[in-house]
Amino acid sequence: MTTVPIKTYEYDRPQAGLACTAEAWARVPSAPELAERTELKKRIRRLLKERGAVLVAHYYVDGDLQDLAEETGGCVSDSLEMARFGRDHAANTLVVAGVRFMGETAKILSPEKTILMPDLDATCSLDLGCPADEFAAFCDQHPDRTVVVYANTSAAVKARADWMVTSSIGLDIVAELHAQGKKILWAPDRHLGSYIQSKTGADMLLWQGSCLVHDEFKGVELDLLKAEYPLAKVLVHPESPANVVAQADVVGSTTQLINAAQTLDATHFIVATDNGILHKMRMAAPGKTFIEAPTAGNSATCKSCAHCPWMAMNGLRNLAAVLENGNNEVLVEPEIGIKAKRAIDRMLDFAAAKRAKALPSGKLENNAPMFSGVGPA
Repeated sequence: MTTVPIKTYEYDRPQAGLACTAEAWARVPSAPELAERTELKKRIRRLLKERGAVLVAHYYVDGDLQDLAEETGGCVSDSLEMARFGRDHAANTLVVAGVRFMGETAKILSPEKTILMPDLDATCSLDLGCPADEFAAFCDQHPDRTVVVYANTSAAVKARADWMVTSSIGLDIVAELHAQGKKILWAPDRHLGSYIQSKTGADMLLWQGSCLVHDEFKGVELDLLKAEYPLAKVLVHPESPANVVAQADVVGSTTQLINAAQTLDATHFIVATDNGILHKMRMAAPGKTFIEAPTAGNSATCKSCAHCPWMAMNGLRNLAAVLENGNNEVLVEPEIGIKAKRAIDRMLDFAAAKRAKALPSGKLENNAPMFSGVGPA
């Protein structure tokens, strides 16, 4: 039996309003050799069919899992669209290749379905850095604020929130709440929260969490890389630090960045998000060149090296195993699920109303609001 090495990673863990860190572990399986890889993919296709299950995969997981999801009638997308796809699909079993909060979101939207994951220990630094009990106490200290949480949180944190948002619609929702005179309590990503605050002018009290991957992107090194590729467009996820976001040609969610790679008139792109997305970008925009944004300076050592260690815990071997034995079922307490769904539904209703107000015109660029605001983390 192959031993999977365990590595530890430092992440932001705010305590009592102070910036603190903690450590969490991840076990990343080795990639199978070609013969085993071919056999595993064949077995997974068969098992999905036998179980009547559908596979949904996040843009950040291994390319083989993304390809399998699409080849077998599943989907590759952001966390919310993965959950909505599973909710609307006829399959009674949904297999989620991603991290724990994504499986929980799928269960919240489809409580009657069986939700399986290749590894239930695949977590997220934003989720880890915002424990539900501490977050609830923080909210209780500020009862005058509307609680808005990012999708990258546990079911229990979502249940404590008034709104859940994704990176593509968070700005619009906070802008609307600000227009209503509401003060915001935001969690957990401080970089995304600061970005939205700078764009809306909203009164926002920020939980001080961060994404292990995006927090590592370096503004100075990005500036030097841009000098090497002066014609390259810079695509940045807003979980990145402000000095990285400031250099972006496009700031957006995972789906928005992929769309930009397809549509922008450029041949080279510097990408500041998890490098798992490059698989989809290369498929969506063949012939274009994608360069990873720097995560460490000269003589420095990166932590994540632009790839989430918990996303990397999803592999062909554990996917095949969970389909064979039916283990690793995601469970959410019904009461928590109901409360969390209210926060999600508020966002979905807002997005639907936004689309309904956007009437088609003769100019494609004026129709953009009809297709925005429902995407990804």
